[in-house]
Amino acid sequence: MAVQNRSCATRQTIIAGAAEVFEKSGYGRASLIQVAERAQVTKAALYFHFASKQDLAKAVIEEQHRLVVHDGLTVLQEGRPPLDAMIVMCREFGHRLLHDPVVRAGIRLTFEASSFGRSVHEPYEDWIRVMENLATQALTDGTIREGVAPSVLAKFVVASFTGVQMVSDVRTGREDVMERIRDMWQILLPGILRDISPDRIGRLVDLIPRNCQAETEH
Repeated sequence: MAVQNRSCATRQTIIAGAAEVFEKSGYGRASLIQVAERAQVTKAALYFHFASKQDLAKAVIEEQHRLVVHDGLTVLQEGRPPLDAMIVMCREFGHRLLHDPVVRAGIRLTFEASSFGRSVHEPYEDWIRVMENLATQALTDGTIREGVAPSVLAKFVVASFTGVQMVSDVRTGREDVMERIRDMWQILLPGILRDISPDRIGRLVDLIPRNCQAETEH
């Protein structure tokens, strides 16, 4: 058991080191030697866990997805109203992008996946399914107005969030990502809510902090 635990710890250390290298250099310029140096492991230890750079990139993407799914499940377990949960999931993802190099690297690798012969659509499909389920609940409980199709809303939210964080990354290194996520929901909510009173919209938008210094609400 001790050997197995050490092996798992080494694997996670390698993934963390790889994330930092991939985030900085991208898939094409990253090397396994750089990863081994960053993770402070031997090349033999690295190759024991990962046979190739492609395998390592896949592991970083899978770990990124695992972290985001974990955050999503935590939000669902809090028992929030469904639309609140949709907004808070975006907030938590934004927080990960600010503070977690594995998530940042996983997102970068997702967009570079063609470089290593992978089609990485599963995380998006998973997120869309969760958002569609929540949107359906919000329609049923009367939060979202009739005429809003949950499947369309789910795809739009995921696509909008993806675009918002990408542009934020290019323009400011994601320093303004939380503000841009707020803007996204500020613009979207009047088009989907049954109650479009300023107080209602303001409460929902305020689920997201204005800047990266703000603490997430739990």
